Amino acid sequence: MKISLVLGSGGARGYAHVGVIEELEERGHEIVAVAGASMGALVGGAYAAGRLDALVEMARKLSRTDVFMMMRPTLGRPGLVKGEAIMSMFSRIIGDARIEDLPVSYAAVATDLMARREIWFHEGPLLAAIRASIAIPTVFTPVMMHGRLLVDGGLVNPLPMESSLRFDADLTVAVSLFGKNHGLNAQSATRETSDAGTDVATVVSPRSNPLSWIPERLGEALSRPRHLEMDDLFEPLPDDLDITDVMMISLDVMQARIQASRVAQNPPDVHIEVPTSTANVLDMWQAAPVIELGRRLAIKEFDRLGL
Repeated sequence: MKISLVLGSGGARGYAHVGVIEELEERGHEIVAVAGASMGALVGGAYAAGRLDALVEMARKLSRTDVFMMMRPTLGRPGLVKGEAIMSMFSRIIGDARIEDLPVSYAAVATDLMARREIWFHEGPLLAAIRASIAIPTVFTPVMMHGRLLVDGGLVNPLPMESSLRFDADLTVAVSLFGKNHGLNAQSATRETSDAGTDVATVVSPRSNPLSWIPERLGEALSRPRHLEMDDLFEPLPDDLDITDVMMISLDVMQARIQASRVAQNPPDVHIEVPTSTANVLDMWQAAPVIELGRRLAIKEFDRLGL
């Protein structure tokens, strides 16, 4: 079958896109078009340029130290990381390819901050489209192109389905990276092992009645001979929670809600959902297990549909 492939945003979880692509090809399907946001734009761009194997080879070699070295923060910039080291690495893989010359139809989405809307890349330098689409706000510095201030496409369109409306495709396969988590600790933020074998941070799950403790705590606090303090109203934060966790989890929540509403209006024929617990957004050294998880999820869904 001819497949129109849509790859969603979600940072390191996007390695799962590779497993899905590999499984599609192994089953003899032809990918005639690919569109992506953020990590989906990177993986999709490498595939469209015929450089996915090179990207995967590089990703499998990355260590935690390698990633930290490339993510060294900048001072006085509109983002924690300028991104030069990362893009230099991608440049060696992708080269100077232009979108309009790619053997597979390709589109990437970015967000125009000033115009408050999405921007689509259908032509021009592939590397520029990828750099704009992966610019996670506050993490990577935004880029200026043609007078537009551009950041991560996932900010407004985490799963760009609009590009999948192609007459030459038999099916649309979408891979989103905000699937529901399973088996989470209901009482606290914990670290657990995902299906991919990846050590990942999980989100606090709500209690059955998350506000039930407040009246008792307030009563205790008000009976004390001192002023009420904010610490009397809240439980301690998890010890391992830092500002990056809060920022990335917040982006995940926002993008998941946007994606849900947009997919409801334009659903794909095949929808593979990668759980958010698979990896943190910036865990770029986790390529091998996440790729394997993507393949397993694809096999399960394709077998179910007889694809």
